[in-house]
Amino acid sequence: MRYAGIDIGSRTIELVVLRDGEIIESRQADSGFDPMTQAKDLLAGVEHDHIIATGYGRHLFELSFDALTVTEIKAYAVGVSALFPGVRTILDIGGQDSKAIAVNDKGKAIKFEMNDRCAAGTGKFMEIMANTLGYSIDEFGKEALKATKDIQISSMCTVFAESEVTSLLARGEKPQEIALGLHRSIVRRAVAMLKRVSIKEAIVFAGGVARNSCMHHLLEEALEKNILVPENPQAMGAFGAALLAGGIC
Repeated sequence: MRYAGIDIGSRTIELVVLRDGEIIESRQADSGFDPMTQAKDLLAGVEHDHIIATGYGRHLFELSFDALTVTEIKAYAVGVSALFPGVRTILDIGGQDSKAIAVNDKGKAIKFEMNDRCAAGTGKFMEIMANTLGYSIDEFGKEALKATKDIQISSMCTVFAESEVTSLLARGEKPQEIALGLHRSIVRRAVAMLKRVSIKEAIVFAGGVARNSCMHHLLEEALEKNILVPENPQAMGAFGAALLAGGIC
């Protein structure tokens, strides 16, 4: 039997297919303006017996494909717990929202905090800030790590922060130092969320923003704890959904 999980995110769609609990297929595509067409294309030629959808677009997927759905909180809790059995705290920063999740020893979410009302501290926020500084999203974290000091950013509202960054550049401030200041602001916000759900010894950092090396470094520095990043941090939701589809967890 083949079990699939699909995570319809605001920026990307991830698909994971399992057989006997092992990943045999993993795909990713941009969500674009028509995520259901993108999802259909992603599933083309993929054999599966059952599928569960998660992510912000899961309800559209349910209607379009007559599939079961699960919340991102549950999917991430199950997926991360399967890969990192001893971990009790998860930080997920994606394109549209950020989440801090506490899990028990059975991989069940017992508490969570979520920021989904504005782009502050999310992948979209970072993308806009990177563009304002003239960096690609891949360069953003790497350049921030080169800074010898950071510049305090007073606003986390995307519109105001973008204006503030533009003003700092006009004053001759270095892009690398502004970038580091932005990263520290995001980390402070993430740490506050984590503290509200309780922080254990090891923390798994998932979602697209987990690929950012500066975020990883600053989180370890701020928390003085080991931050674990999965090999494919964006696929944790899809992986968890696939496990649930197979009734493995």
